[in-house]
Amino acid sequence: MAGPGAPAARTAEHTAPPHGIASPHDTAQTSWTVWGLEASVTVTEPALLAAAGDIVRDAVAEVDLACSRFREDSELMMLQPRMARGVSISPMFRLLLERALDAARMTGGDVDPTLGADLAALGHGPGMQGRPGLTSVRVPQQPVPSQPVPQHRLTPRAPGWSRLQLGAGTLTVPDDLRLDLGASAKAVAADLAAASVYRELGCGVLVGLGGDLASAGPGPQEDGKPGHWQIMVQDLPADPVQYISLAPGFAVATSSTQKRRWQHQGMQVHHILDPRFGLPAEPVWRSVSVAAPTCLEANAFSTAAIVRGFAALDWLRTEGIAARLVDSPGRVATTGGWPAQTCNPVGNTGESNTPGGGGHG
Repeated sequence: MAGPGAPAARTAEHTAPPHGIASPHDTAQTSWTVWGLEASVTVTEPALLAAAGDIVRDAVAEVDLACSRFREDSELMMLQPRMARGVSISPMFRLLLERALDAARMTGGDVDPTLGADLAALGHGPGMQGRPGLTSVRVPQQPVPSQPVPQHRLTPRAPGWSRLQLGAGTLTVPDDLRLDLGASAKAVAADLAAASVYRELGCGVLVGLGGDLASAGPGPQEDGKPGHWQIMVQDLPADPVQYISLAPGFAVATSSTQKRRWQHQGMQVHHILDPRFGLPAEPVWRSVSVAAPTCLEANAFSTAAIVRGFAALDWLRTEGIAARLVDSPGRVATTGGWPAQTCNPVGNTGESNTPGGGGHG
């Protein structure tokens, strides 16, 4: 999950559906680039598209200014050197941090906002935008063992997120920790942007920020009535593809070990870290997609599933989470209420399906 960081580079607006979203005739859509990812907004009232796009851009810009590790003037970067002594933070920064701590609690610490130093040690930080080594690659197919294998032979460390002190007026972060809110801030930005468009314009809206999609208000018209958003779920082009219907007001997030990869000390690494060790999680899953009431929840569970590896399936089933997991050989497993129907993109074979529940997201 790439979070706030890379500079925004706006592209020409268009009404054709971007990758991942099916757009009915009675909707309008525009897309641009932010944080090195595709951002998009789709509205149910075409006349409001320009205004909706401005609202989404403003929401994203506010989040970026609050917590980006990739700009010196962000609140995070300016306050970080003094956080061990306690600092006052803005309402937006507080909201982003509170949501990051919510994600940590709901995932048992698998999503931890204190991995900034670990990411920096792996070379993920300012100056990496545009680096040739930062790319999306297909994880090599590997045989799946009959029994889960230990991910690391290291000693787990104390959870960093539980050591933060967030009081009514100040935030205190131990000197050995550095914040990185990227694992949750992008999802929060999608939630905030969608809610703002619906609140200010009153139309149905679907906001996409990379692999995070959040909706608000009524869905597109189906037979004269508000219907569902039609979403294409796929990571890289050669991966298994599926079309789902997303109920208005719900969200979908996809976390991937195939994207945001780069070379570090001769090894290829990715950006989803196991907080226990501060190292990239084992790529048991090429991607995990989750549907939930908010993008924050969807993103938290999809990221945590990557971190948990083989244990993710039982955990998601126990929690009743609607999820779709694609393993290293390209096989699809579903949990909760995620629809089981899948299909292969042209040229991809060898997919097998694990039965899951039907219905809408």
